[in-house]
Amino acid sequence: MRTVICFDISDDRKRYRVVKVLRASAERVQKAVFEARFLNQAAFLRMRSRLERIIDPATDSLRYYRLCETCLGRIEHYGAGPGSLEREDTFRIVGP
Repeated sequence: MRTVICFDISDDRKRYRVVKVLRASAERVQKAVFEARFLNQAAFLRMRSRLERIIDPATDSLRYYRLCETCLGRIEHYGAGPGSLEREDTFRIVGP
């Protein structure tokens, strides 16, 4: 199951720490959006726990979207490819 993680974090230091956690198990597809392709439930819960210990829920937010196989076929993408924010030579279509 693919998981999309989005965040809105006001503090630069916290945002850096969140990105560091996400890079360990997900690919950055936009500035504040990551996709984790192959997280089992235990790995997802560990990642979520680490992320939620970093942020301040009064001012910051995290969103997790768990996408089923059917949903993957409905992903549409236009513009710079996923990962292009970190690797200039990368372009691919997101989908199954």
